Amino acid sequence: MESSKEMVKLAYEALDEKKGEDIQIIEIKDITTIADYFIIANGSNSLQVDALVKSVTDKLAQHGYEPKRIEGVRSASWILLDYGDVVVHVFSKEDRLFYNLERIWRDGKTISKEQLENI
Repeated sequence: MESSKEMVKLAYEALDEKKGEDIQIIEIKDITTIADYFIIANGSNSLQVDALVKSVTDKLAQHGYEPKRIEGVRSASWILLDYGDVVVHVFSKEDRLFYNLERIWRDGKTISKEQLENI
């Protein structure tokens, strides 16, 4: 569990450093077994989406975390970085609105930037 909390904090920092838009953290461990946390962000264009993904993978790799799976790299409209207990979703603005993961996972607990230090 501690490693998932560290991964959430590192991924959030990586997205924030590259100006990821509307970064959301949703704790889902009480409603599903697929992960403990989803982190959702979007970029304003495909170059920024790629930069956000690179920032997350680089920062987590520096701390010894490697993704189990990466999906969607070719499209650069929805890229999923699966770290096991933490799944990072990086969207284009349009695809984020279309898929609306926040609505689908609304039963999860949204964690604010301020609460992040205490998880």
